[in-house]
Amino acid sequence: MKDFSVNIISLSQKTHHFSFRLEDAFFKAHKIQLFEKGDFDAEVVLHKHETFINAQFVINGTAALICDRSLESFNLQLSLKEKIVFKYGEEEGELSEEIVVINHDRVSIDIGQYLFEFIALTMPMKRLHPRFEEDEDDSEGKLVYSSKPSAEEDPERPMDPRWEQLKKVTIKK
Repeated sequence: MKDFSVNIISLSQKTHHFSFRLEDAFFKAHKIQLFEKGDFDAEVVLHKHETFINAQFVINGTAALICDRSLESFNLQLSLKEKIVFKYGEEEGELSEEIVVINHDRVSIDIGQYLFEFIALTMPMKRLHPRFEEDEDDSEGKLVYSSKPSAEEDPERPMDPRWEQLKKVTIKK
């Protein structure tokens, strides 16, 4: 998307500020439906140096989601800060989540792809309407499975004979 491409060759070695408006058309262009509607403001600050570009992203906005439990629509407020270092090198590639190697001949960086990925990674796996949050909070800390014997089990009770026989088996190397 050309609207989100930043020409880095023409940037001088100082701090540069960019503002982007991310609406439904932006998300539809990526062909992955993250939510029903999205409305975000993004501020990107590029600190260009001789050997690298430090990029800081601040994204604020609202995503309209559908509740997994009730199928009701609700708005999720998002506010996130991320950073990426674009380091100049011979071969392009990602060294880590925060360090990307780019060629010295590279003309531009597609900021839109990073904005989309940051928002996509922030979306909750389980989408619950805020009125169900108390129900989810109550379930935290409940143990579903434990290998420890419960207080109800009698520790003096004899072990299943099959387990007794398995204990006697030795593995030969």
